[in-house]
Amino acid sequence: MDIWSEILSRDPSRICKTFLDLNLEEKVTVRAHLMRMTSEDGWHPEQIKSASVALDALHELPDD
Repeated sequence: MDIWSEILSRDPSRICKTFLDLNLEEKVTVRAHLMRMTSEDGWHPEQIKSASVALDALHELPDD
């Protein structure tokens, strides 16, 4: 399983399942990267959309 393929899959259940399997450091890294993808220039529009869907899905999870 490729973590980023799952996180950027646009499937909330796959996103959340993969994210919940990560350790705390990995979770922090993933969230930070997704935030950069949605706020920095240079990302393809489809990448931005995938990152936005992932952040929305993760927003529904309880905080660690």
